[in-house]
Parts: sequence; C-alpha cells; structure tokens
Amino acid sequence: MPRKKSPTLTEAELRLMNILWEKGKATVKDVVSALPKEQPLAYSTVLTMLRILERKGYLRHEKQSRAFVYYPIIGHDEARRSVVNEIVSRFFDNSPELLVLNILENERIDTEELVRLRKMIQSSEEEEAL
Repeated sequence: MPRKKSPTLTEAELRLMNILWEKGKATVKDVVSALPKEQPLAYSTVLTMLRILERKGYLRHEKQSRAFVYYPIIGHDEARRSVVNEIVSRFFDNSPELLVLNILENERIDTEELVRLRKMIQSSEEEEAL
C-alpha cells in the first residue's frame, strides 16, 4: 500500500526548501551543488523532489533557456505555521494550550526564553483587553 501523501514537508523536502528559501530561486543543478557534501542526493532525486514540492504547492518553476528555475511560493514562516497547526490538530485535539503545556512540562526552557514568553503573553493579554 503506498504511503499517504503528506501536505507538510518531509525531512528531505525541508533540506531542499531551506536551500530555495536561502537562494530565492535555483535550478536543479544549483540545489544539488548547495547540498552538504556529506548528504548528497542525485540530480534525478532532487528533480523528483522539486516536482513533488511543486505539486504540494510549495514551489513553482519558470523556464530560462533550457533549464527550469524553481522558486518558493510558500515562505518559511508559513511552512512553520502549517506544521504547528497540523501537530496541534493531530496530537493536541486542536488545543494550542495543550501543546504549550506539554512543552512547558517536558522541555527545559531557559530563563531568557521564559522572560520572552511572559512578555508575549502579557502583550497578547493587553491586545485582547482593547
């Protein structure tokens, strides 16, 4: 049975998207060249993955001379939000509160991060009060 198609990014797709977010646009050859030497992928593999990313709605391409140039149409922040929304939906019964409580209970958060979180909560409360 084939694997269910994921609307979010796989680990390998994320590697390619990080390159495209950094470069803005790139050919398959550019992406292959930008991959870390210790984790190479074949040209044909990168091409297949870019086509999948295009079908998923993360990329588009344009033809320049003989090459296709791929560029992201979904920003990094939007992709992050999508993943968080999926996690909240699938694992936390659509409750962001349960996600945050899980993080607070199970992860080590340093003092600086806690101060930043408190400020964000206070700012959010002030906006709601308006």
